[in-house]
Amino acid sequence: MERAAAMVVPLVLALCAAMASAAVVEHTFNVGGMNISQLCTDSVIYTANQQLPGPTIEANEGDTVVVHVVNDSPYPLSVHWHGIFQLLSGWADGAHMITDCPIQPSANFTYQFNVTGQEGTLWWHAHSSLLRATIYGALILKPRNGTAGYPFQAPFGEIPIILGEWWNKNVNDVETDAHLTGLGPPISDALTINGMPGDQTPCQGAGVYEVEVASNETYLLRIINAAVNVELFFKVAGHAFTVVAVDASYTDPYATDVIVIAPGQTVDALMTTSAPPAWYYMAANVLDSKTVPIRFNTGTATGIVKYEGAPNDTVASSMPAMPAHTDVVTAGTFYWSLAGLVRPGDPLVPAAVNHSMLVEFGMEQGPCAPDQTRCQGFALVASMNRYSFQFPRNASLLKAMYDGLPGVYSEDFPSSPPPVPVASKATPVKKVMYGDVVEVVLQSRAYSGVLGTENHPIHLHGFNFFVLAQGLGRFDPIMAEGAYNLVNPQVRNTVVVPGGGWAVIRFTANNPGMWFMHCHLDAHLPLGLAMVFEVPDGPAPNLLPPPPVDYPICY
Repeated sequence: MERAAAMVVPLVLALCAAMASAAVVEHTFNVGGMNISQLCTDSVIYTANQQLPGPTIEANEGDTVVVHVVNDSPYPLSVHWHGIFQLLSGWADGAHMITDCPIQPSANFTYQFNVTGQEGTLWWHAHSSLLRATIYGALILKPRNGTAGYPFQAPFGEIPIILGEWWNKNVNDVETDAHLTGLGPPISDALTINGMPGDQTPCQGAGVYEVEVASNETYLLRIINAAVNVELFFKVAGHAFTVVAVDASYTDPYATDVIVIAPGQTVDALMTTSAPPAWYYMAANVLDSKTVPIRFNTGTATGIVKYEGAPNDTVASSMPAMPAHTDVVTAGTFYWSLAGLVRPGDPLVPAAVNHSMLVEFGMEQGPCAPDQTRCQGFALVASMNRYSFQFPRNASLLKAMYDGLPGVYSEDFPSSPPPVPVASKATPVKKVMYGDVVEVVLQSRAYSGVLGTENHPIHLHGFNFFVLAQGLGRFDPIMAEGAYNLVNPQVRNTVVVPGGGWAVIRFTANNPGMWFMHCHLDAHLPLGLAMVFEVPDGPAPNLLPPPPVDYPICY
């Protein structure tokens, strides 16, 4: 008995110390209209707290995050905490009509979740319509013991770099026009760095993001691609990077002079300020992976890195030499060269697989819908395994699962593409049991003709996954299996599947809920390029609690 008591006391003290080190990080987001002058145009945009980008949330591993969202906009909206696991807090995931109904105008909802087992750079954004073009911000998760917990030397400073897109037109009108034509939204008017387009636009006096640095120090750049529809290259003239994390998962250090980043992804990169003291351009431009000539934004967003003590307006270097817009080789090299950093206690790649799936996805031409009044000849349709995902209207999928509501969804999403010629519009889900290991081959469908192929960043809510292998062309299980990295694969929540190619991911379904998997090119989401995993409760205590009392209802 005395020995048992002696063992219990240290355990209790350790638990108390862990609880004491955790904190509640609380914010209020007032989402409403904001007057802004950008690109020589006066606009009203919708933001959180009159900020573009919105407020940065900083928390430590183990903390509880509480965000009160007050919707003062005229649009229903949800806010998604991109990459947060939402362990037993699926009601707070913010996936429009998947985990919750949108917050109606003049209403509010409190999102609350724990940060469990996650460190690094994530972000938050509106998950309803094109509002995420201006409603977004950084979500930075520090180790529980602060910068001492980094698996690299603590940096002298940290710099969030949020890349985005800008439209001069109301983005809700942009999305409405896209639906009416059936062809997706027009290209953006500019790219942005921390909300500003820089000085390479035709508009004189355009906003330029500037950051001051000290010489001979190392900075951690927390880079987020909040752009709506474009992959991006990012460089800083005269400087190189060491990538140390992606999607809030540490990597083996990877040296590069260019960052390649798709919508939804994050990259943490160390940059040493060892250049002569001066002003240096940072720049971002589009990677265009499409195999057919379709217009894209050819502009360049710029910012400036200013060394302390450098004379004003002294630009020691011209613009960094950016890759060609079509340089898919540089992009592929970056994406495929990353490997995970395996530390003691980190989850290992599960060896046994309970569900093997081949999910084939892509775009095709379909008939114009009756309400697509400006559609001429055909409309674009996207699908996964021949199902073009349709959002439910009267209840979120999570509420329907929790309450057992009939008729909201079906549990017949196929594990492989059925031999049918056209996509059907429906709301099927793939049900897996709690604790199952799921392996998914994501196969981009190759098309000939006017559509071609392009890269697709596929994002999974509720989980990280191991990226075991990637390749071009059709997936060959015999040839691919020998190339699987089962030792230190990169860990992500958003993977870029190459156009006409494939990627293999594996994850453990250890979180009850309804979890969205979709393309993070926003134009493809309303077209149906999505599916959902249903994970029922596991053994106690792995039980989804009831929804919060202020949970938004559908109208």
